[in-house]
Amino acid sequence: MGLREDLERFREVGEDRRQDLESFIRYGDLSNSDADNIEIPIKVVDLPEFEYDQLDRGGVGQGQGDTPDVGQPVGQPEPGDADGDGDEEGDEEGEPGDGSDDHGYYEMDPEEFATELDEALGLDLEPKGKEVVEEIEGDFTDVTRTGPNSTLDFERLFKQGLKRKLAMDFDESFVREAMRVADETPESVYRWCREQNVLVSFSWIEAEWDDIPDSERGRWADFEELEENVEHTPVGQRIRQNGLKEIPLRKDDERYRQPEIEETRQKNVVVVNIRDVSGSMRETKRELVERTFTPLDWYLTGTYDNAEFVYIAHDAEAWEVEREDFFGIRSGGGTRISSAYELAKEILEDEYPWSEWNRYVFAAGDSENAANDTTQNVVPLMESIPANQHAYVETQPGGTAINATHAEEVDRAFGDSSDVDVVSVTGPEDVTGAIESILSTDSERN
Repeated sequence: MGLREDLERFREVGEDRRQDLESFIRYGDLSNSDADNIEIPIKVVDLPEFEYDQLDRGGVGQGQGDTPDVGQPVGQPEPGDADGDGDEEGDEEGEPGDGSDDHGYYEMDPEEFATELDEALGLDLEPKGKEVVEEIEGDFTDVTRTGPNSTLDFERLFKQGLKRKLAMDFDESFVREAMRVADETPESVYRWCREQNVLVSFSWIEAEWDDIPDSERGRWADFEELEENVEHTPVGQRIRQNGLKEIPLRKDDERYRQPEIEETRQKNVVVVNIRDVSGSMRETKRELVERTFTPLDWYLTGTYDNAEFVYIAHDAEAWEVEREDFFGIRSGGGTRISSAYELAKEILEDEYPWSEWNRYVFAAGDSENAANDTTQNVVPLMESIPANQHAYVETQPGGTAINATHAEEVDRAFGDSSDVDVVSVTGPEDVTGAIESILSTDSERN
């Protein structure tokens, strides 16, 4: 086998795995998996290996006795050999064996399943965080005016003091020379200093004024002569030359480091699965419900931190059931879908408030319902139940029956609403498309 062919086979492994996943959802045995462990049948992938070219096998005999005669091929199977043309698993006549495929199982948890399904169907669901379940201390980025000495932000205190030093400091010798300008007063010297951006206070000039000897008054005829003969040294240059003797630190500048409080929001989800168990829901329809709802359950379990499920069965009345009973129940009664939504609304309001839980309400059935129940009862109930996503899965093998109008009426009532999705599953081949439609609609909203 050539290198190019080997590379192509390796590239196809990822695509084969996605195909295995989709095939499992559509046609595989779901009973071997549970809520925490999913077994996906996969084809056994044979790694490439070197083989001798059949054209180069064997040689020409030159011996006698039991050795091959001249011209007899060496190393070639004789007709009728077990390793000849017949299948290894075939009968004595060389007929092919049963040819059963060799499969293994890849075990994954719901989180891995969700990742694989995201890649296979191109989903990107971003669940919303609901209830604050934990507050943790993060980095020391917050500050307060009080705290233990061990948390004093000395670096900040020093910087504040240094900024004050720079703001208050001035070239004292330069200002004293300004006091020696002829005919000037403390007021005029102060005004001139401020114009030159020398940040001296008037009180300092007044305090120092009398210390200038009278004999030195009039050393400079005016400020222009002063500037020509005396260099003003900026504060930064003086600090570099002489260093800092003191930093004016103040109590008001003290700040104490505190850890930032980070809120962790748990991504809670409750999934309400509703299915029709009336007499019209025969085995094929029930199987389509299970084949659609089970991967949805796995996906949402793997996507959210905390997932809970509510299973509601209904005919003309509704009742809550355990998961293991959900897909097998049958009833001979009629159908009133609104009874299930009434129960779902009651459970959600009592146990799963919208402020703390992401909600999904999935219903499935053959779309048959009591007269006017959909428009008068179901649609208003769906509108009154806030949820990330409502979905109705119509399971009608072979197409919609004449009296199966529920899905059509729901679809007409909600139109293009992103909160409600109506899908039709007529056979296993429709399952992945239905799942993609339901989850893609919600991912567009997040």
